[in-house]
Amino acid sequence: MSNLRKIIIDGQEIEVEGALTLIQACEEAGIEIPRFCYHERLSIAGNCRMCLVEVVGGPPKPAASCAMQVKDLRPGPEGAPPVIKTNSPMVKKAREGVMEFLLINHPLDCPICDQGGECDLQDQAMAYGVDFSRFREPKRAVDDLDLGPLVETHMTRCISCTRCVRFTTEVAGITQMGQTGRGEDSEITSYLGETLDSNLQGNIIDLCPVGALVSKPYAFTARPWELTKTESIDVMDALGSSIRVDTKGREVMRFLPLNHDGTNEEWISDKTRFVWDGLRRQRLDKPFIRENGKLRTATWPEALGKAAAAIKGAKSLAGLIGDLAPVEAAFALKQLIEGQGGIVECRTDGSKLPSGNRAAYVGTACIEDIDTAEAIMIIGSNPRLEAPVLNARLRKAWSRGANVGVIGEAVDLTFEYNHIGTDTDTITDLLGRDHSGVAEKPSLIIIGQGALTRSDGAAVLAAAQALAESTKSGLLVLHTAAARVGAMDVGATNADGMAAVDGADVIYNLGADEVDIAAGAFVIYQGSHGDRGAHRADVILPGAAYTEEPGLFVNTEGRPQLAARASFAPGDAKENWAILRALSGELGATLPFDNIGALRTAIVAAHPHLGDIDVVAQNEGAALEQGKMEGGILASTITDFYLTNPIARSSQLMAELSAGVKARAQGALAAE
Repeated sequence: MSNLRKIIIDGQEIEVEGALTLIQACEEAGIEIPRFCYHERLSIAGNCRMCLVEVVGGPPKPAASCAMQVKDLRPGPEGAPPVIKTNSPMVKKAREGVMEFLLINHPLDCPICDQGGECDLQDQAMAYGVDFSRFREPKRAVDDLDLGPLVETHMTRCISCTRCVRFTTEVAGITQMGQTGRGEDSEITSYLGETLDSNLQGNIIDLCPVGALVSKPYAFTARPWELTKTESIDVMDALGSSIRVDTKGREVMRFLPLNHDGTNEEWISDKTRFVWDGLRRQRLDKPFIRENGKLRTATWPEALGKAAAAIKGAKSLAGLIGDLAPVEAAFALKQLIEGQGGIVECRTDGSKLPSGNRAAYVGTACIEDIDTAEAIMIIGSNPRLEAPVLNARLRKAWSRGANVGVIGEAVDLTFEYNHIGTDTDTITDLLGRDHSGVAEKPSLIIIGQGALTRSDGAAVLAAAQALAESTKSGLLVLHTAAARVGAMDVGATNADGMAAVDGADVIYNLGADEVDIAAGAFVIYQGSHGDRGAHRADVILPGAAYTEEPGLFVNTEGRPQLAARASFAPGDAKENWAILRALSGELGATLPFDNIGALRTAIVAAHPHLGDIDVVAQNEGAALEQGKMEGGILASTITDFYLTNPIARSSQLMAELSAGVKARAQGALAAE
């Protein structure tokens, strides 16, 4: 039986699902309804009353369109479709009345409010506000909250839409915000004055329809009309969240989320949102050469000449690909190093991912499968630290009724789960059971790098793959490095992994800052920040960060995505692929491309699936041969969420947040 219902909205007859709310039905008809409390990814509160519409033949008062479903409408005379009016005199008068109430206590802060120019209340007051007020009483004032170093509060502006309360409770999974009091005394507050303990809290800044919650680091630095807006991709984790980079001149001012149902929905983590100050600090903006144990500045020809001489004289040559390198740079480095008889490696954390088998190093599922899964198994991962937005999606599946099981450390994932076990023996036990009677319901296995970086990582991956096969589950490999899947797609691996790199006498390090390179090797470092890799280098070639060059990245589910250039690299720093192209000329083995278009054409010719931007390919690969697992706890590889890469480690704010997490973990000491 069809659930479609016919309704008439402002004289326009449309057919919509009966489960839709009237506000959604109006959007289907192309009619915008004003709202403050309604948000399609949060539960319905129905408390701002701005979305009132007239239901013809219904009660003689306007109805809240966010809280009424199409199936609740009664048909008209002789079974005619129900009629909705969104612009009648009744609706206009009702919305003006609501706006008048909202503005009773709202301060006239617009000239000094950081939300000015992108404020929902400001926009809707233009449409529904009146040019006078009937109220002469003094406006109430409310004390501001201290929510921590990320969210600045001006609670006098709050209109009690409760979006922040619903987001923190339902999506972020924390219970520190709520509403107290009644009537004019009601206010949004944090219980016991606590700061927010979540790595998704910055999203309440976007959700707030007024200037009550604004970004503390960004406050009073720019107005929205001064900013150049660029759509791009985040690389702080491997999820590939869609973001908007806002720049003022050459400076990145802020990152905002863009809606993408396949990856991040419309949320981003706090590291993604606030890491922009790390793009300004500890930057490499000139080439350097080490002489007599000390680094000195050099010209590009001098630095490239020194690097080329070292590569030509190498007995054994190796290339390392870091966690933030785009596919173009990985592909160019592979061609350059292998052309000189060397080897390349992107699995810098020692992960036992099998090269050439995409079904094993990416998996067979996609992120959206979480939404429909009824059973989810997490092996050797802490998604709250490795991919917070993915963890919010897991929480949504759990709140919908999905059973979530964890094999690994017992950690706080913001939702309840079945802790099945901590070590590989649990996987062996599960493999030994008969799964033939398992109901044919959608299920998913997510395996993290904590299971794959172990010495028996290949055996654990093979066991997870066998478990997925026996339970008819999808397999999703949760990566922690944004560059990893793309580098593996272009074959930037070797048979012996990092062991082969350790014996090389010349190492070309493309932004791998989490690796300790032993003394003795000559190291050429190409990267954007003065981190561990630059400290160990003999030659430093300054490269662009992810906001400063166009780049191709492949996320954890195998979806190719394009990061766009929003600003330019500082000083003499160049785009990463261009540095490798220039170095190849110095070596007398010029790479066959002169611009990024030609480079991408070569990449797509060699690996056609990388040309299908924003498409998750059907991954193929043989089942891995099962080996012996060594036992032991499956622990996540990430211990400090805020300091996982050189950009984050250069950020003052990330350091402050990291220190805050450590202080919170120690807990309060009782007075003696």
